[in-house]
Amino acid sequence: MDLEALPPDLYGRPKPDGFLRRMTAFAEWYDPKMGRPGLRRSPRRPSPRPTPPLQLVVTVHRPVAEGVVELRLGDPGGSPLPVWQPGARIELTLPSGLVRHYSLCGDPADRGSYRIAVRLLPEGGGGSVEIHQRLHPGVRLTARRPRNGFAFCAEPAVLLLAGGIGVTPLLPMARQAQHLGLNWRLVHVGRSAESMPFTEELRALDPSRVEFRTELTPAAELLARAPRGAAVYCCGPAPMLAAVQQAYDPAVARALHFERFGAAPILDGEQFTVRLGSDGPQLTVPADRSALDVLREVRPELPYSCHQGFCGTCKVRLTGGTPAHRDRRLTEEDRAAGAFLPCVSRAAEGETLVLEV
Repeated sequence: MDLEALPPDLYGRPKPDGFLRRMTAFAEWYDPKMGRPGLRRSPRRPSPRPTPPLQLVVTVHRPVAEGVVELRLGDPGGSPLPVWQPGARIELTLPSGLVRHYSLCGDPADRGSYRIAVRLLPEGGGGSVEIHQRLHPGVRLTARRPRNGFAFCAEPAVLLLAGGIGVTPLLPMARQAQHLGLNWRLVHVGRSAESMPFTEELRALDPSRVEFRTELTPAAELLARAPRGAAVYCCGPAPMLAAVQQAYDPAVARALHFERFGAAPILDGEQFTVRLGSDGPQLTVPADRSALDVLREVRPELPYSCHQGFCGTCKVRLTGGTPAHRDRRLTEEDRAAGAFLPCVSRAAEGETLVLEV
């Protein structure tokens, strides 16, 4: 008797089972139907209500390094804030309407406040200037609940590599690593000692595990600080991330996790064209630039935030052309409805995209 083969009938009879045949046919018809946009949720179940934004108030605004201020944000009524884990970011809507993302750098056990640190970028998009000059104690703003795309896995051995303000998501990781008794090290690289925030706070965790460097250091030398078999967490400017990725040796370190604060370099892009509306001007998007950069040259008021395709702030409507979606935010239903994120997505080869901006 073949115990591996299924019987042709529920009772072992040598003829096909009619009931099973009908059920199989129904399933083959039903499953694709339910996979269509709009049919994936049970029609009997009401659509989930959108999560309301958090209402926050600035409680602390103080300098913590040269060109860097720390903000503490609390609930206006003193209620506990939603929980978060090391590596999480918070999306803030500033009083001006600008939307920006910042890593939480406080203690996850502190439910009374969120803490962020922001470096002043006078030539940036205006968010850091507003925070430095206008967000003093008492100012209210809205935020989305913390989200984490740089989760700390708490491996037994870890190396934390920070470049400049990139120390913000790594500080809670170092705190948790110390609390859990992990074998951890942190190296913070900056242009000067005065520009590096939270140095004393890091030293207080364990001075023997923390190193500060202000001279140019090859990525291979930074990675050499890793304990054998450690997981590496890196956050900093794009050149630092690229150097660490190139020097990373999986035979020495077990994993490499990283987060970038700006847009990733476009390495495999092709030139394409976007048109503003059905009869608007056509703009050429070079191979090494994003559609968002080009659009903001003629529409400087176009909102943006992460530059990495996960926040959705820069979303525009696509009315013509075939896109090459590269974001990590939009659902298939969003894309079918014409949503497009110009910060990372591009056009399919030979296509011109028509955008409502």
